[in-house]
Amino acid sequence: MVAGAFASATMAQNQYDALKLMENDLNGTARFVGMGGAMSALGADISTISTNPAGIGLFRGNDVSVSFGFSNNRSLSEHSSLSMKESHTKGSFDQAGFVWATKIGNRTGLRYLNVGFNYKKRANFNRQFSSNMNLNGNSLTWQMAEMLERAGYNTKKHLDELIAAKNPYTDENFYGTPYLAAMGFRTGLMDASLKGDKDEEPKPESEIDQIYGWNSDLGEYYSREEGGINQFDFNVSFNTMDRFYFGLTVGVYDVDYNRYSSYGEAIYREFENKDKPGEMLYDEGAFTLNNYHSTEGVGVDFKIGTIIRPFEDSPFRVGLAIHTPIWYSLTDRYYATLNTDLQKVGLKPEKYSENLSEYFHGGSYFLDYALVTPWRFNISAGTVLGGMMALDAEYEYEKYSTARLEDLDGYELNGTQAIKETLKGVHTFRVGMETKFCPEFSMRAGYNYKSAPIVSGSFKNIAATDETRTDASYLNPKNHQAVTFGLGYRGRLLYADVAYKYDFYKADFCPFDGGVDDNQTPLMEPAKITNERHQVLFTLGVRF
Repeated sequence: MVAGAFASATMAQNQYDALKLMENDLNGTARFVGMGGAMSALGADISTISTNPAGIGLFRGNDVSVSFGFSNNRSLSEHSSLSMKESHTKGSFDQAGFVWATKIGNRTGLRYLNVGFNYKKRANFNRQFSSNMNLNGNSLTWQMAEMLERAGYNTKKHLDELIAAKNPYTDENFYGTPYLAAMGFRTGLMDASLKGDKDEEPKPESEIDQIYGWNSDLGEYYSREEGGINQFDFNVSFNTMDRFYFGLTVGVYDVDYNRYSSYGEAIYREFENKDKPGEMLYDEGAFTLNNYHSTEGVGVDFKIGTIIRPFEDSPFRVGLAIHTPIWYSLTDRYYATLNTDLQKVGLKPEKYSENLSEYFHGGSYFLDYALVTPWRFNISAGTVLGGMMALDAEYEYEKYSTARLEDLDGYELNGTQAIKETLKGVHTFRVGMETKFCPEFSMRAGYNYKSAPIVSGSFKNIAATDETRTDASYLNPKNHQAVTFGLGYRGRLLYADVAYKYDFYKADFCPFDGGVDDNQTPLMEPAKITNERHQVLFTLGVRF
């Protein structure tokens, strides 16, 4: 039984799990956020430790800062004439760090040797989402039925064994059976028609003609996500001739993610009354599928960068940074419950309940695995005009399709193929501006654009990538944009900054894979999602 559980684990995880962990929010100090994160060539802000490590080399004094604030996440789901809104506000501790600058000399080639440390919230997962969808007769139960057929269930005996099994989720005799399909069949959400003479008594060896589900007109989905990715950066950087700056950052990452989701349908079947031709009869019912999922783990990467002033008498500078992949070691835990209430014509009402936590030691399925994210490349240019205005623009590229999901022995999981086929190269553009009203006060503004990370029309293929998973929903995000604004005060010793960020993106959402017709056209139109985040951020700091 245990062998079966570990064998099936080689199928687990998919491109949507990888995409979630490759999120990188615009976050850090309020000055950095206020300029849209476009400071990789300007440097001299502790948040550049995670974009271009050479930026720490431009410090000429010591610096200590902390940042905190709150964010409001909003989602709007629209499908046919149905719409749903969700809003969630939560405070956050976003950044804390220091830079220790050591002056070597004015006449030496090496002018400064600086070291720094910074913590920031790399990704904030706190959000709520809900959606109502007009299914037009489609249903998750048909995806369950298709998975069961593809798993090789072709005789009545095979189906009877699935019903009678004490634990089909870890029993090696059921290896290859998707958990979601097993849960659905064991709770009455699928039936089978048999080949042969319909008047004969069914025999165990009778072959299956079709496994079929129910129909539904309305699907209701809700999810709540919590946690984030904490990033800890350690840096050493150099200032050479006040024109050439070099830096190295070692990043350590802590992942803490939790999601609860619930999906339900009112289901029915329509058929003709054999005793009264022309009269239609209906089987009716409902089901609710609840999923609980958590991810914990750690990661590490390295970043190297340089900033160069090509002209001695000009403040214009260019930057280049290269980030290695993040090597994550992760543990996923999840379980699900499926409750059904069915009323078939001429039969007593039937209620079923299947709780996966009852079948696993410790109450949940778990998997240890690794994720290797893509390389990242950043180029930037910046300058200062008249000592009153600073400008920075940069471009970043990550080829998401090169990410890999691996088991602990280094073998690729099946989800890696889905990553290669559906994820894309992601282009990010950032521009930022800072101008001074007077020596003490500054105003800032910035803009971010990030291209869509996934091919339009992608879907979650549970049977092919992660047969142990039971959450069939998926979200395909499109282009992501952010607009920022900020104000800053600089005293002789203390400084304070405030920033506002508004970021937004649209996405397509499906609660399950509805399949395609003979022309490869999707049978289910996705819900159109608009996601927004409003964030206010404060930074307090000391320079000495």
